[in-house]
Amino acid sequence: MSSERAVKYWDPMPHVAVVLRSLPQHGLRPTRDEIFQGKWEERNWRNPPGPFYGAMTDNCWVGRLHAPRHVLYGDDIEYEQEFLYRQPRTVQELQDVIVAMQEDPWAGWACDGDAWWTPSLVRQWWRERGRLRDWITAKYREWSASDRADEREAANGLTDYVAYLDGDLASHLQAYMYFLDNGAGPALGDRLPAL
Repeated sequence: MSSERAVKYWDPMPHVAVVLRSLPQHGLRPTRDEIFQGKWEERNWRNPPGPFYGAMTDNCWVGRLHAPRHVLYGDDIEYEQEFLYRQPRTVQELQDVIVAMQEDPWAGWACDGDAWWTPSLVRQWWRERGRLRDWITAKYREWSASDRADEREAANGLTDYVAYLDGDLASHLQAYMYFLDNGAGPALGDRLPAL
């Protein structure tokens, strides 16, 4: 289904260097290469398409302390590594996400998704979202009833992710596919690709 409405796509990549330069104000001095060592073939399938993704991250559960509207935990081997469930859409969100990512001692995050995602891969990810919904539902049942405060807090992130999955994510993915095809986000009147 194509749309003629304008859906804004904010490309975070031109802002990464600026955000990294601002981090010493927060007592941090990471470089891009120190933070982003994740590999595409190791990415967590729960990351929605976009430039940033978690791959073989640590399981310290610190990402939500800095970016609770973007980072969650989960894996298929009860390891509960960190992954990104919402791409940053402002400079402040990007800063929150990068601060969260720099906490990973394994440097398992990556920012090269634009080089790997294609519109067909985005569509494939979207078609398999039922698997994601099933995982969120099962994990929410587990975490919302947990004795651990951090798991109960992370259950809030699962609720946010499913709301995003049912809400704006589809239009964000359409705008991202447009960006992948055109090197720029859509303008008013541009037809968005179908999911």
